[in-house]
Amino acid sequence: MIRGVRGATTVMADEEHQIFKETEILVKEIVKLNNLEPEDIISVLISTTTDLTSGFPAKAVRSIEGWQFVPTMCTHEMSVPNALPLCIRVLMHVNTSLSQKEIRHVYLNEAVRLRPDLATLSGSQLMAE
Repeated sequence: MIRGVRGATTVMADEEHQIFKETEILVKEIVKLNNLEPEDIISVLISTTTDLTSGFPAKAVRSIEGWQFVPTMCTHEMSVPNALPLCIRVLMHVNTSLSQKEIRHVYLNEAVRLRPDLATLSGSQLMAE
């Protein structure tokens, strides 16, 4: 079965190392919580708010061991007034036996505000584990 898994995170500033670090943390947490392997990933669509321009989050994903052949693509989100700034969003298409209800979506840092109904862990809870 093909499912979509969502996630988002934020960075403190538009700096390449922060974009790479937070993207990698987000993707690894999505994979861990949904018991996925790189071979299960069909594709990863990553969007950023328009205030993030210093690095491609897809580069961070491709740098994860075993992920160099996973198709990734970056784009910018729509520029909507009062939207959450400095935000990276991920939509991962995966092969899984999990039902839609069982999929664990991951929202970290300030992005927990985007979908509190789907957020499985906050950044502070992750640090405690």
